[in-house]
Amino acid sequence: MTIAVTGASGHLGRLTVEALLSRNAGPVVAIVRDPDKVRDLAERGADVRQASYDDPQALDRALEGVNRVLLVSGNEFGKRVEQHGNVIAAAQRAGVELLAYTSIPRAEENAMILAQEHRGTEELLAKSTVPHVFLRNSWYWENYLNGVGPAVESGVLHGAAGDGVFSAAARADYAEAAAVVLTTDGHAGRIYELGGDEHLSLDDLAQVISEVSGKPVRYQDLSEHELAAALEGSGVPAQFARVLADSDTGIKAGLLDVTSGDLQKLIGRASTLAAEVLRTAVAG
Repeated sequence: MTIAVTGASGHLGRLTVEALLSRNAGPVVAIVRDPDKVRDLAERGADVRQASYDDPQALDRALEGVNRVLLVSGNEFGKRVEQHGNVIAAAQRAGVELLAYTSIPRAEENAMILAQEHRGTEELLAKSTVPHVFLRNSWYWENYLNGVGPAVESGVLHGAAGDGVFSAAARADYAEAAAVVLTTDGHAGRIYELGGDEHLSLDDLAQVISEVSGKPVRYQDLSEHELAAALEGSGVPAQFARVLADSDTGIKAGLLDVTSGDLQKLIGRASTLAAEVLRTAVAG
């Protein structure tokens, strides 16, 4: 059985390739735009194939002989449904027996900006003939790594999530879950709502940062508009700043709080704690 991972040079894709290689489940194909970025994966035995989400012919070559695929959602906002559609069409032409897609919790009803293209992709898959499974990943603790330093330095963690809670996990947790789904049977047609064991507010997260850094950090709640402006002022592109601020509004509404236990069942353990992930940022 040959398993392919798209976006294999990205954070989640790379971790999934590594998880698959460690399971010795068969040939692993790493699909990337730039093979130079994954030379280490090639040295570990991955079959590196070059293709982008915008190149149907290259995707056909990349999926030749592949049985199962992890479609890692792209990062080009506004283009992702079309790009993901190219992968789905190539998978259909290749006769892929299972395609797993990394989506977002409750995609069919999630009001977050981030959910729009996930919902569109899920709809494309539902219309296709490719057997598929949705891996609806909640938030990543790594989303906060870049903000730990400024929060520790200023003593303030800014956000717009109010007292809403979210169930984040480490990227490696989600990668391990994907590897389990890709290497075992019985997942076609399933929807996995994936989230961590901790259900934290941003006020709780500020306390975690305080604990791991040894310096007091408090949470300051802003409006969505204020947060977007602050992010843009710190150098975040305007469109992405709006997406991030809207995501905090989604947290406030409970849209990233997952209680299914699906992640824990798939990986057979508790999820990685926020302190463990954020401690690496403080140490670094």
